[in-house]
Amino acid sequence: MLKRLFDFVCVFLGLVVISPLLGLIALVVKLSDGGPVFYRGLRTGLNGKVFRIWKFRTMVVDAEKTGVTATADDDPRVTRVGRFLRKYKLDELPQLVNVLVGDMSLVGPRPEVPQYTALFTAEEQAILSVRPGITDRATLWDIAEGEVLAGSDDPERAYLEKIRPEKTRLQLEYVRERTFGKDVKILVLTLWALVARRRMNHR
Repeated sequence: MLKRLFDFVCVFLGLVVISPLLGLIALVVKLSDGGPVFYRGLRTGLNGKVFRIWKFRTMVVDAEKTGVTATADDDPRVTRVGRFLRKYKLDELPQLVNVLVGDMSLVGPRPEVPQYTALFTAEEQAILSVRPGITDRATLWDIAEGEVLAGSDDPERAYLEKIRPEKTRLQLEYVRERTFGKDVKILVLTLWALVARRRMNHR
C-alpha cells in the first residue's frame, strides 16, 4: 500500500513538472515522419496479465511487424529522432502513465513481451508475482542494452544468450529481497547512472 501511494504521488507530481518536455518530444516525433507519437507494445504484467506499455515511438512505422523484439543501437528500424530519445532514455518517460494507472510501478522487474515470458521456468514465474517497473537491479546492470546488442547478426539470439540469463537472475533476486527502502535506493542509483551516462556522452 505504501509503495503504491509513493508511486502515485511521485508520478502525479512528476508528470505535472515534465509535461512541457513531454509535449515537446511528442511534437518532434510527430513532425519527424508524420507517424504515431506513441508505441503501445504488449507486455506481461502482474500475475501474467497482458497490458500495453506507453513509449515514445523511436522506430519506423510498423517496425514490430518484422517480428524482431530485441533492438540494438544500430538497428536500421530506429529513426534519427528515436536514436536520440533512446540514448537518453527519454522514450521511456510515457511509462509514468502506466505507473499512474497501476499497470507498473516505479521499481520492479522490467516487463517483457509475452513471447519471452512464455519461456519462463517454474522458478522464473515468481517474477510475475510483483508489479513490473520502470527500473530495477537488472536495469542498473544493463542500462545500455542496445550497445550490447549492436553489431550482432541476430539481436534476438544475442539477447537470449547474453542478457536474459543474468537479467532474470537479478529480477528473481529482487523479488526475494524487495523492501520499500531498497526500492528507493534503486531509484536513486538509476537517476545517478543516467546523469553519469549523460556526462560521459558529452565529453
